[in-house]
Amino acid sequence: MISNLLRSSFEFAANCVKDRSEEINKLNVFPVPDGDTGTNMSLTLASVVGELKDLPQSANLQELCQAVIHGSLMGARGNSGVITSQILRGLAEGFSELDGELNTKKLASIFRRSVKVSFQAVRKPVEGTILTVIKDCSLKLDQLDKAMAPLDYALDELVKEAFASVSRTPDYLPVLKENGVVDAGGYGLAIFIEGFVNAATGRAETPSYVQNHMVEDRVKIELNDDWEGSEFTYCTEFLFKAYGLNVSETQDFLASMGDCELLVGAEPDYKVHVHTDTPDRVLKYMLERGQIFEVHIHNMDLQAHERTQKLAEEEAHKAQEEVLEHKELGFVAVTSGDGNEEILKSLGVDKVVRGGQTMNPSTKDLLEAIESVNADKVIVLPNNKNIIMAAQSAAGASSKEVEVIPTKTIAQAFSAMFAFDSTLDLESNAESMTEALEEVHDAEITTAIKNSSAEDGSPIKEGDIIGILDGKIEVVGSSLSEVAFASIEKLLEHSDAFTLTALAGEDLSQADFDKLIEELEEKFDDLEIDAHRGGQPLYPLLLSLE
Repeated sequence: MISNLLRSSFEFAANCVKDRSEEINKLNVFPVPDGDTGTNMSLTLASVVGELKDLPQSANLQELCQAVIHGSLMGARGNSGVITSQILRGLAEGFSELDGELNTKKLASIFRRSVKVSFQAVRKPVEGTILTVIKDCSLKLDQLDKAMAPLDYALDELVKEAFASVSRTPDYLPVLKENGVVDAGGYGLAIFIEGFVNAATGRAETPSYVQNHMVEDRVKIELNDDWEGSEFTYCTEFLFKAYGLNVSETQDFLASMGDCELLVGAEPDYKVHVHTDTPDRVLKYMLERGQIFEVHIHNMDLQAHERTQKLAEEEAHKAQEEVLEHKELGFVAVTSGDGNEEILKSLGVDKVVRGGQTMNPSTKDLLEAIESVNADKVIVLPNNKNIIMAAQSAAGASSKEVEVIPTKTIAQAFSAMFAFDSTLDLESNAESMTEALEEVHDAEITTAIKNSSAEDGSPIKEGDIIGILDGKIEVVGSSLSEVAFASIEKLLEHSDAFTLTALAGEDLSQADFDKLIEELEEKFDDLEIDAHRGGQPLYPLLLSLE
């Protein structure tokens, strides 16, 4: 039971960090000590998820814990990722020795193990970092153990303490207080702990705890272009395999090469991390003592400038949005792909929510988008049949007047926006935009991921190219162009349209797209072809006639 819970809860918690990785990234104030903290922590956790998935369902607790230890070590990225791997190592070692049911006393012991392992990995631990958060969590559990608190209560208090500890990090590190932020690594750990506890206690759908506001109140990102986190330029990290390594001697060498040095793991597998001006000397030294692989060298000065530029652009964009005139009627649309988003915005959509097939936005995501539009009334274009219900729920929960146009594809959204008339009221526009959907006939071209059958019963094999016309699989073939031609011909049987819109997906190269458009223009010379890069995943080509 505990094995299945560990597996599912870890993956959910890892996804929580991934979903908020950009939010964590923005907290880096050194400015980016060795890449982006949120991204590095997310990649580290993703490596563990991958190893857990490779294990059979029958794997026992010890095997799962070993996968956590090995996966986090192999996937550790950046200073934050390496320290996270050691926090996870301590937790996994503690869980692997679990005897019987988990209780508060045993959980407190597991966290003490994590504190010991993670602090031993860092030669000069600094307060106000991720290490402080894991230590505070451990001390809180010790208090709860002494008070004989039940496990459910202890888990809730653990999450509260994690965020409370994060909110206190500026009190330890002046650079955090000066920049008005909390520690990024600590924040990422708190998000992970919260996600794990929510999943383990059956509250995976519960919104983030209120404690988050304590963190957000301290977060005001400044454009700090001064590199103060390290006097060295290159973040150097790699995996290292060796037998008989003198760990103490190697740590001394790494310390002489720079700062933020970490040598973690156990014979024969180690992870090395150091900030240095001479990565070549570090690699040469280690090569003389073993084998190196998965080498990553980042120029932190360049990262710092890129981060500052990105934040400046975001600030400018935010300021521009704030000065936009209030509108009587605004638009929210859902789509995937940068190109599709640009087209929607060019047609007048105010807010685009990223989502679509396999990544449906929640009611909360759509409601937030609706409320963010500077308009009293809003029209929502869900652009996927699986999102329509969530859009309707968001409309019902909004304080604004909202109409949902039941668009199932991006092509229908384009047509609906063309039908919009600024002289009409909300209800009239909703009616005319909905009617416009009937004039759209579209095809989604993709690859079959399993054996199936088409609308007419003909077989579909995994790997076949298929054409989904107006929601039905009607074309099966072996090449993109073959299926595209057949799909257009079938669409023309039901339409007198003279304009064909083609949207290239992210996996279709520009050269192949250009070649396909040339072939379409030659074969269907009576159609006006409007070609764009949509950038959508999964579907290399979207076609529509109107």
